[in-house]
Amino acid sequence: MDTTLRDGEQTSGVSFSVSEKLTIAKLLLEELKVDRLEIASARVSEGELQAVKKITSWASENNFLENIEVLTFVDGGKSIDWMLEAGAKVQNLLTKGSLNHLTHQLKKTPAQHFADIKATIELAAKHDIKTNVYLEDWSNGMRNSKDYVYEYLDFLTTQNIERVLLPDTLGVLTHTETFEFISEVREKYPNTHFDFHGHNDYDLGVANVMEAVKAGVNGLHLTINGMGERAGNAPMASVIAVINDFLSDVKISVNEKALHKVSKLVETFSGFRIPVNKPVVGANVFTQTAGIHADGDNKNNLYFNDLMPERFGRKRKYALGKTSGKANIQKNLQDLGLSLNDEELKKVTQRIIELGDKKEVVSQEDLPYIISDVLDSDTIEKRVVVENYVLGHAKGMKPSTTLQLRVEGVQYEAHAQGDGQFDAFMNALRKLYKRHSRKEIPSLIDYAVRIPPGSNSDALCETIITWKLQEKEFITRGLDSDQTVSAIKATEKMLNII
Repeated sequence: MDTTLRDGEQTSGVSFSVSEKLTIAKLLLEELKVDRLEIASARVSEGELQAVKKITSWASENNFLENIEVLTFVDGGKSIDWMLEAGAKVQNLLTKGSLNHLTHQLKKTPAQHFADIKATIELAAKHDIKTNVYLEDWSNGMRNSKDYVYEYLDFLTTQNIERVLLPDTLGVLTHTETFEFISEVREKYPNTHFDFHGHNDYDLGVANVMEAVKAGVNGLHLTINGMGERAGNAPMASVIAVINDFLSDVKISVNEKALHKVSKLVETFSGFRIPVNKPVVGANVFTQTAGIHADGDNKNNLYFNDLMPERFGRKRKYALGKTSGKANIQKNLQDLGLSLNDEELKKVTQRIIELGDKKEVVSQEDLPYIISDVLDSDTIEKRVVVENYVLGHAKGMKPSTTLQLRVEGVQYEAHAQGDGQFDAFMNALRKLYKRHSRKEIPSLIDYAVRIPPGSNSDALCETIITWKLQEKEFITRGLDSDQTVSAIKATEKMLNII
């Protein structure tokens, strides 16, 4: 069961719109092919109600309604009324799985709590709503009030429910405890369907899920990109890879190839950025940096493991930097359709190492310019140079730029104003190209600024700009201690590309 749209939305600062929730739900069921979705909590907001209505309407038309689940509460039937209005048919009823929570939060006896739960389950059944039951704080219940947990499970096995959902609500379990507790529960109640809901506070979410599956759990709750409250939930992509590679007797329906696509969409909608080293879906996880690794890949794939990028719709890359060897550079040259002799390759390798020592991020797109610079090539040369510029910014006046550009030895000059210094620079550039060239300046569609990792207060600033020319998108980077200057350097690269 994927709970990105419910538990994942509890990530601090994340809120999906109605249309975003519907789009994600469709992708999860139709492309990623998860079995169930927990999409919302009852009675949260009017926006949540409208989102659930949209999803249940679509699900009903596409035979997915039984796969849609909503978190509900023991609240005298208010959640049931909300579900009826929303069109949902499966409730995940939140109840107390530890005596500590029951005593101090509800201030009720087990008998009183069980009576309220029984009434809620019966009311749901009258309205053809199926019930799964969450045992909130179950992990601490097993640690500190096991008698209560078993008294409660004895009661639940007499009720008209589909599944019992066992959450490690505070993310406190170790992998050994997870195996021990799940095994114990499965042995005592062999005919009951149990789900495990793992949190990641100690970064043990995937390990705990793996042990839960080994112990015989029937279902797992996961989120895209590990989204969720605090440190998040067990991440979908890592768990799917682990099950497929290490638990061969377990068969699942999830489509690995869709993981990266769905992950990136959720990243975009949520604004919750995927760490570059996040297993399976991170930007860097299929990038070899050390030259010895690239060399090994050329020699019988010595540094490959079972996590092949093609499984997830991705491609292996070879980074360029101070640890790059000739093998890394050769891999990138092959992608560009370029070849160098041994002496040329040696010179280019040395230049890339020098740039890496200065914390320059060298991309594949930069290679032709490095080659041109190092080898003084006539075929790949710097034909456009930003010769000089004056950037003006005064209080109460619009920023302005005077720009001097040299194109194949001919100098051009223009002045313009803008909303900021770089905007003024781009306006001056467009003025020059409109006046002297038939070429079109690409549209700027994304602009990101960052300090390279490991830098300090006087570090270089990297500006990464994504351009679009007709239907083609491409990226250029600039590096300087000044943000605007680094953007100008990235723009100069763009001018040479076009």
